Amino acid sequence: MRNKSVISEARDIGLAVELIKLGARLQLLEAETNLSRERLLKLYKEVRGVSPPKGMLPFSTDWFMTWQPNVHASLFMAYYNFLERHTSLGPLERIIKGYRLYTEQIKRAGMDDVLSLTRAWTMVRFFDAGMLQMTRCKTCGGDFVAHAHDPKRDYVCGLCHMPARAGKTRRSAAAAAAVAA
Repeated sequence: MRNKSVISEARDIGLAVELIKLGARLQLLEAETNLSRERLLKLYKEVRGVSPPKGMLPFSTDWFMTWQPNVHASLFMAYYNFLERHTSLGPLERIIKGYRLYTEQIKRAGMDDVLSLTRAWTMVRFFDAGMLQMTRCKTCGGDFVAHAHDPKRDYVCGLCHMPARAGKTRRSAAAAAAVAA
């Protein structure tokens, strides 16, 4: 019996380290492992070199509806759903692998990752609770994150109908000026 407990703790420590490296918040670690809060705090400081951020986890689905987060959340969910259909991975394993695929693709495209691992984990929980759904864009045919029970028939995604100020940040203006110079 003692061996099972040691193996389980070693598995939890390995999982916690992996999640911390991916940017998981302490609440996610507490929910997904059987390690004490004190042990997780020590692990976090050991892996990251700093204390974990404080504060509440995201608790609203609205963040996922704004145009840029929606595109990133939809990309992650495409990976997550693909892994769900084509592998026998458990939910947390799908989140980890889907998040890695998401970050690899974003880096390859030279973009900043908008979606954190903790937000991805929270979003999957929102889907499981029936608060979010995937909805097909009538223009491009892509599947995007949307509020559950919203009308689906005339949905147009944020890529097909971009807001006027999309991408108009100081940072993008500085990058464009640097390219022009």
